[in-house]
Amino acid sequence: MASVGTIVWLSSELMFFAGLFAIYFTIRSVRPDLWETGTEHLNVVFAVINTSILVISSLWCQFGVAAAERGQGSRTGGLFQFRQWGMREWFVLTYIFGSIFVAGQIYEYAELVEHGLTLSSDAYGSAFYITTGFHGIHVIGGLIAFLLIIGRSFTTRRYTHRQATGAIVTSYYWHFVDVVWIALFAVIYILR
Repeated sequence: MASVGTIVWLSSELMFFAGLFAIYFTIRSVRPDLWETGTEHLNVVFAVINTSILVISSLWCQFGVAAAERGQGSRTGGLFQFRQWGMREWFVLTYIFGSIFVAGQIYEYAELVEHGLTLSSDAYGSAFYITTGFHGIHVIGGLIAFLLIIGRSFTTRRYTHRQATGAIVTSYYWHFVDVVWIALFAVIYILR
């Protein structure tokens, strides 16, 4: 039931982001001149690296889900024996990569503000910060969910399918956030 509820909720989130994409494309069609000047400040190489960090975090997340489905909440070997890691270790790594992504976004915002591109500078700045900002808020929500799932893994002696369900639905959300970012990245950084 939790999986179905999460999928239904993610469908509503999909509509939310579809609205943000509509805003972005509408403003772009009305004021294409702003895109010529606004995109010149984007650091595409940095954005590619930051996007790669988020995509890799989805891979770590999926390794954690596989461990959760095996009933392995935590590692059974040494810290550097990756094949014996459990859900907890993979989710901690996912959390670290997700946090690095958010820090990268904050760094990019600081760079853009330094170049005069702010939320209120023009329509391009508004569209950029609203779309990427709401995505960042969703990433932070996913990081909080990871902390809750990691915390719950410490409170159970035996990791069962019931505990794994939380890890699985958290992964649905994380993969959704990842796919949305890939679409945003393509629209903002590639279709300049």
